[in-house]
Amino acid sequence: MVAALIIVSLLLIIAIAVAVISFRRMSELRMDLTSAVLSRTEIANFLSRFATGINCDDGVDGAMHSAARYVCEQIEASAVAIYGLNGKSLVPLGVYGDYPLVKTRLQRGQKLLDLMKEEEPIASGVGFLGGVLESRQSELVQLAAMDERFNVYPDHSHFGSVMATLMMRDGIPVGVLCAVNNRMMAGRPFSEAQFSRFKSLANQVLMVHQLVQVYGEISRRERIDQELDFVRQFQLSLLPSNNLELGNFSVSARTASAKEVNGDFYDMVHIDNDRILVMVGDASGKGMPACMMAAMTRSFARSICSNFTTLSAFLRDINSNLFRDSDIDRFITLGCCLIDRRGGLIEFGRAGHTDMIMHVHGHLRRLSPDGTALGMLPDEDAAFETICLALDSGTSLMLYSDGLNEALNHDKEEFGIDRLSNVFSVACRHHETASAIIAEVMGAVHEFEYEQNDDQTMVLIRYN
Repeated sequence: MVAALIIVSLLLIIAIAVAVISFRRMSELRMDLTSAVLSRTEIANFLSRFATGINCDDGVDGAMHSAARYVCEQIEASAVAIYGLNGKSLVPLGVYGDYPLVKTRLQRGQKLLDLMKEEEPIASGVGFLGGVLESRQSELVQLAAMDERFNVYPDHSHFGSVMATLMMRDGIPVGVLCAVNNRMMAGRPFSEAQFSRFKSLANQVLMVHQLVQVYGEISRRERIDQELDFVRQFQLSLLPSNNLELGNFSVSARTASAKEVNGDFYDMVHIDNDRILVMVGDASGKGMPACMMAAMTRSFARSICSNFTTLSAFLRDINSNLFRDSDIDRFITLGCCLIDRRGGLIEFGRAGHTDMIMHVHGHLRRLSPDGTALGMLPDEDAAFETICLALDSGTSLMLYSDGLNEALNHDKEEFGIDRLSNVFSVACRHHETASAIIAEVMGAVHEFEYEQNDDQTMVLIRYN
């Protein structure tokens, strides 16, 4: 009897131990997943800021200003400055906020960064920043007004908390970040959490610094070629396979850039074993900014898909992210088709994008639910309708960017929606496969146009 009780007790202890371990493991996995999503969002936000900065009139200075602003917002400081290493001295590269670590007073109409550049470089070992460079140690000063290293600055008696950290590449210092005054809790020093966060952001600023160095070290033509080659490779790596099968559905896609980089994108994301979300996007503008906008949208879309609920909610979530993290003049149109192989169902929604054209039993139908382009309106003003259909066998659905219907011939005449629809209808009667239909439609557009002046993307969904 006693032996039986002992065995039962041991089994209970083992069961409890296993349950505790399982709970801890699930908690760790949940934390890892949350961290990954936050990291992806953070990188997308940071890339958006950098693309905006480098595209502004200030060029390189604009990129470094954007990086300083990003750090300032992330740690809730009053001001942040970025210094690069020139020989053994620090020179200012970017600044954001009312940064007080300057030896001369700012004159009316003068830019703070220009004033900082006019001052003598900060030598290694000299003052607070030079000391950080020499010691290679990050430092947090609770009250700079009481630290004699800051006496060289005219307003040092009003200084609050100051912290600085190194930017390191391969173990070698390449610059210093400095943050001044805690905006989270005015009058109090930076917390250890803020200091830790500040040090972790150095790697992201270093990435911008390295890109800026490339801009300064190579000729304009070489720089552009390297940028475009990098972006081309980056875009190609993001594109999924251009052919996909799901039950009786087959999906095929093709995109053609008008320039070296593409502001269009397409994607096919598995929601679960039975559903796939097909997307076609077209970012406003041309070149690098449009390319970055398309990449950022795709990144947001894929991260949101992991918690997919409804197509309308999906579009609202992307819009909310883009409206928050992009410029007011930057937006993207998007067409989305949710395929459900159970019963041959599709749901279509769009955000300012072209119609979806459906061919079934020799007849054409255009689907055009309401929805504004993404990134233009705040969440409370954005609304997206969707259309749900059960498909008959032999139905073909075409999603496309406006580079197809707006293609121009020698006489500046557009290819047009009607001509595109008719070509699509003929192709559906001639061919059984999605890829063959795409080839005929895009071939007709290329024969018509004098010169491709916009990116062109087409996705064909076939239900057999």
